[in-house]
Amino acid sequence: MRYVLDTNVILAYLRKHSIWDLIELQLGIFETDSDVYIPAVVIGELRSLAVQNKWGFNKRRELEIFAKEFTIIDFISEEIITSYAEIDAFSQGRLEEKPLTGSSRNMGKNDLWIAATASVLNATLITTDKDFQHLHTHFLEVAYFEIK
Repeated sequence: MRYVLDTNVILAYLRKHSIWDLIELQLGIFETDSDVYIPAVVIGELRSLAVQNKWGFNKRRELEIFAKEFTIIDFISEEIITSYAEIDAFSQGRLEEKPLTGSSRNMGKNDLWIAATASVLNATLITTDKDFQHLHTHFLEVAYFEIK
């Protein structure tokens, strides 16, 4: 299986939240037949949180060690740019060939890059928020895990 990790999933891991155990149990992130990707924008968000929240050396190091377990997507291809544009237009209900059912949704720019990357990689996006639900089956598979 192919997976893309959303920022909040990595935060759950770093915070030792039990949702990570459920994700690992159900999806087998660390299994050898799993290809796991982290978009560079996710690393940027996490490093920004580290600065803003004054993470200590150990927590920053843990982030970097965790990230090295997976493939960092540190490029934006023409295909990802095209996917970004289509997902943004779809989310606004303005993609003619693929109409959105319901009201338009404003997505954060980083979430658009994350979704576009997952879509192009044909990977399931693992997340703990509902920001991507309207894209499920239209552009990518979304594995949503609710934090309680």
